[in-house]
Amino acid sequence: MTQPATPSETQSRPDTMHAIEISEFGAPDVLRPVVRPVPQAGHDQVVIRVAYAGVNRPDALQRAGAYAPPKGASDLPGLEASGEIVAVGAGVTGWRPGDLVCALLPGGGYAEYVATPAAHCLPIPNGLGLKEAACLPETCFTVWSNVVTRGGLKAGERFLVHGGSSGIGTTAIQLATALGARVYATAGTDDKCAACVGLGADVAINYRDEDFVEILQADGGADLILDMVGGDYIPRNIKALADDGRMVHIAFLQGPKAELNFAQIMARRLTVTGSTLRPQSDLAKARIARDLAEAVWPLIEAGKLRPVMDSTFPLAEAAAAHARMEGSTHIGKIVLEVAGDG
Repeated sequence: MTQPATPSETQSRPDTMHAIEISEFGAPDVLRPVVRPVPQAGHDQVVIRVAYAGVNRPDALQRAGAYAPPKGASDLPGLEASGEIVAVGAGVTGWRPGDLVCALLPGGGYAEYVATPAAHCLPIPNGLGLKEAACLPETCFTVWSNVVTRGGLKAGERFLVHGGSSGIGTTAIQLATALGARVYATAGTDDKCAACVGLGADVAINYRDEDFVEILQADGGADLILDMVGGDYIPRNIKALADDGRMVHIAFLQGPKAELNFAQIMARRLTVTGSTLRPQSDLAKARIARDLAEAVWPLIEAGKLRPVMDSTFPLAEAAAAHARMEGSTHIGKIVLEVAGDG
C-alpha cells in the first residue's frame, strides 16, 4: 500500500508557478500569463507536475463566462493533463511521487502544477507518450459515461455521433467501433469525413452536402445519437432515431432551445437525456475512472483506440490554441505543452 508523501518527497517543488488565467470573460486574447502559488495536495488529492494539458470546448465556455468552475475548484482553465505526481495528500493510496499519470481535473490544468483527486488519475497506457495521454481523460470520461453507461450502446446497434472529427467524436467513433456498433458520423468537410472513416466510421456524412436524417432513416434509424450541437439539430435528431432510440446531449454549440413535438417521443418510445461531466461528484468521476481502467485502457493498449492529435501549442500561446479550436478547422485534439517530456 502506498503511503502519503513525506516532506522530503515534496520539498523540491517551487513556491510559485507559471499559469494561464482568464483575465476577464471574452475572446481568446483574455487568456493571460500569470504567476500563482503552487497548489498543495488536500485530503485524497495528488499534485501533478504538468507535462501537457488538453484543450477542450468547456475551457472556451469558461473563458467566455458560460461555464463556471464548481465550488472549491481552481479558477484556472484546464480539465485534463498528464505529468508526474510530485506530492500526495493524506488518505491517498495507490499513487506515490514519481508516478506518471494522466488525470481528469476540476480545473487548473493550464499551469505548471495542478491538484486533483487521486481517484481521477489513470496510468499512462502502454505505447502512449505523455502528449497523447493528456488527450485521454476529458474525452474518455465523457464518451464512456454518455455512450456506454447512459446511452447503453450495444454491439450491432446503429450509432450516430455529430462532430465526428472533434476530440469527442474521434474517441466516440473508435469506442463504438470496438464495441461492435455500426457507426455514422457527421463532419463539415470531405477531409474530416475521410478522417472519420479512417477511424472506423461505416458512414461519414458531410452535413454541408447531405442530410443525416434522410441517410439514417433509409438505414432504419439510429439506435443512439450522441449530440453536441443542439439547436435545430434536436428535432432533426428525433426524426433520425429508430423507434425505442436514445439521444444523449453533451453540449449545445447551436443553443439549448428548440421547438419539439413530444408526441413523437411518446409514440415511438424515445429516450432523451444528457449530462455534463464537471459538476458531477468526485465519487461519480472515480467510478468512471475505474470503468475506464477496466474496459477502455485495454483497448488503447491493444491499439483499438488512440487519441487523434491535431496540434501542440506552448502554454504561453493558450490563446492561439483556443482560436484554432474555435475556428473548427482542427481534426482531433489540441494540447498545450507545459513541461513536455523532460
